[in-house]
Amino acid sequence: MSVPADHAARAVALQDFLLERIPPARALGVRVARYDGDTLALAAPLAANVNDKGCAFGGSLTSLLTLAGWGLIELALQARGFDCDVFVQDSEVRYLAPVWSDFEAVAALAEGESWDAFFAALAERGKARTRAACTVPGDGGAPAATLLARFVAKRRG
Repeated sequence: MSVPADHAARAVALQDFLLERIPPARALGVRVARYDGDTLALAAPLAANVNDKGCAFGGSLTSLLTLAGWGLIELALQARGFDCDVFVQDSEVRYLAPVWSDFEAVAALAEGESWDAFFAALAERGKARTRAACTVPGDGGAPAATLLARFVAKRRG
């Protein structure tokens, strides 16, 4: 399946924004691995995020997971022409297995969430919340870390 040109362009713009405007993202070595409109995958090299044991630092995993969820919401807002500030309201992270190589964080809307409901609330109130489910796949595809986060979007102006 090919990725629409607007998704590819938005992904490039998001990566540029992360690297230029968010110093921790630059330190992590973040890059957009893929974006298809429903999921966003951010990647980071182990070398820039290693702990004293030689595996990925937990703080780096959490940062990449949070950035992936935030980026997913940002891209959805941009695609629909909304100018908003996006904040993480709360989150829960689980570390399930060590990560011994370069890694990705994959974000999608959490189960039970709907873009339609999110955008209806945003249009009506100027503010909306939704949850993103983010995963760092580990060896064999089983999750190595997960994050469930609630994000708030507030219209600017």
